Amino acid sequence: MSDGIMQNEADDQLTGHSYDGIQEFDNPLPGWWKMLFVGSIVYSVFYMYYYHNGVVSRTIHADYQTAVAENLRLQFEEIGELTPDRETLLTYLDDPKWSTVGQSVFATHCISCHGAKGEGKIGPNLTDDLWKNVKTIEDIAKVVAEGAANNAMPAWKTRLHPNEVVLVSSYVASLRGSQPGGTKSPIPGEKPIPPWTE
Repeated sequence: MSDGIMQNEADDQLTGHSYDGIQEFDNPLPGWWKMLFVGSIVYSVFYMYYYHNGVVSRTIHADYQTAVAENLRLQFEEIGELTPDRETLLTYLDDPKWSTVGQSVFATHCISCHGAKGEGKIGPNLTDDLWKNVKTIEDIAKVVAEGAANNAMPAWKTRLHPNEVVLVSSYVASLRGSQPGGTKSPIPGEKPIPPWTE
């Protein structure tokens, strides 16, 4: 009798599916797991609406940029606001600490046109002695800030902190003479310029 009851209980737990003679027990998921699953679906609707509705300020990238800006603000308190004059640009030309800031700005905004090492892509090569819109080191900051060639080189003064303009200009000046592999050929209008220290 007891064997029959146990057999009936076992039968009740079977799904009725049979695969090559192997039967499948009906083991329903726990209620908390089902609620968690349903809750994640409901949450995803609100998540999609909040983060993917076209509001730029709600993206992870925007959060990162805000954090970077705040970090730069704290760093720049150490050196104050820099002016793009000759003396300042030469001071930060090979500064081991601040040249990394200029390199970071260059990597973020400039490599798509000028290449990762300044070798030139769409934009001109920045590693030789032939320059088109620059005659002195101060001209680099002017081109970065105001742009050149009918906006082929965009103006960055409204998108970069003044210190970023100075530090990326010093970094660009430091690329001169590095001549990495794959440098772009000179473009029309480029002329030799004297060393920065002259």
